[in-house]
Amino acid sequence: MRTTFSRTFFTATVVLLLALLSVGFFLRAMLEEHLDDMAFDRLENDANVISDLAAAYYADGSLSDPKMDFLINLDVAGEVSESDSVICDLEGAIVLCSEDPLRCSHRGMVVSQDYLQTVLSDGLSQSTGVISGLYDDARYVCATRIVTDKGETVGIVIVSRPLASTQAVLQKMTDIFAFLTVLVTGISVLMIGLFVSRQIYPLRQMAKTARSFGHGDLDARVDIRSDYPSEIEELALAFNNMASSLQKSEYQRQEFVANVSHELKTPMTTIGGYIDGILDGTIPPERSRHYMQIVSDETKRLSRLVRSMLDISQLQDRGGIPEEKKSRFDLEETAGQVLITFERKILEKGVEVEVQMPEHPVFTFADQDAVTQVIYNLLDNAVKFCPSGGTLGLTIKEGDSKAIVSIFNDGQTIPPEELPLVFDRFHKIDKSRSQNREGWGLGLYIVKTIVCSHAENISVTSRDGRTEFSFTMPLVV
Repeated sequence: MRTTFSRTFFTATVVLLLALLSVGFFLRAMLEEHLDDMAFDRLENDANVISDLAAAYYADGSLSDPKMDFLINLDVAGEVSESDSVICDLEGAIVLCSEDPLRCSHRGMVVSQDYLQTVLSDGLSQSTGVISGLYDDARYVCATRIVTDKGETVGIVIVSRPLASTQAVLQKMTDIFAFLTVLVTGISVLMIGLFVSRQIYPLRQMAKTARSFGHGDLDARVDIRSDYPSEIEELALAFNNMASSLQKSEYQRQEFVANVSHELKTPMTTIGGYIDGILDGTIPPERSRHYMQIVSDETKRLSRLVRSMLDISQLQDRGGIPEEKKSRFDLEETAGQVLITFERKILEKGVEVEVQMPEHPVFTFADQDAVTQVIYNLLDNAVKFCPSGGTLGLTIKEGDSKAIVSIFNDGQTIPPEELPLVFDRFHKIDKSRSQNREGWGLGLYIVKTIVCSHAENISVTSRDGRTEFSFTMPLVV
């Protein structure tokens, strides 16, 4: 299996080698071209000098019978320029050679007629290769005409020098570059290996942490160091945030299971105990109806719990209230109708009711049944925890684009540390659950779920014996 390290290391190494080889071939080509230009420039200059000398001496004699000073100058020119020169007549026959002006073996040889005609017609010829019959090695060759002061062409000069010297320079350069390439590649491979290892270290840490997290270590987190690249740091932060979210969800799941188990335990035990008592005769027949009524009430409470949990699950699965379930309705009318349903309880407790609403309808666009349930749950809590003779209030206000519904009641102040928890599932401010047999601690959780499903907000305040819940809904005309 190819790892990130191997793929990155291999790719970086291949790119480095390709870059070095490309640079090497480019430099060699440039150097070779430069050396060729220099060689031809020198040979052309030498050819022109010898041509001028030959033309000057031709005025006093002939090329085939030169004077001694001309032969000496030809020999000196060959020594200084480190090149070989031959002079040919118009027939292509070699009449003089700088290698040995007096007894050169090249004298009398004839150059190719095609080459001779090319030089005579063009005036100058530059080429590389083997001069057949003259030299056995490859050479730079430059040839030019010998033209007298009268404009008469009397022969040609061929100047050449071996390619071996240039090839030796190129080979030396290639050897040096090859050594540097090996050295640079070795150092670079080491540095790339260290760099890649350093870069993938946090990835390995995240993989290790992920495995630990998957094996049940919910506290596992990636250590974030200051020297991490910004992308790796963002990835590590995202991983830690995800782990925290999953850990919270797992704790909530465990708490939910524990709470449900606790809530179901008491009514199920009660139901089972009374049914067994009736069946085995422990409960006398004349008391059976009383205890069967208790069993019926507990069964209804279990049914309400299941229904509430299903409602919450449906809201969470939808991720919001579908637009097709929303409609335009009057919040004042809906709240008033819900308040009327609590008339009997309000009268029994002697609670004073304060209602403050605008004199005109306040319209919203939402799921009317869901909003009705929100108001019902909040009023139910307000009536339940409002002391006899206390005050209960319902107000509706209009903001810029929101309708604000507030429900408050007198009573015991909720401790500040409890306020963030009142909307949690199964949370009861009164820790003695037996004192409140009518509730499951799901009412406010359902309220928050519904409000949040409308993308709105709900809040609670409790101070100086007054507790107030407020939620918003969109305001429409």
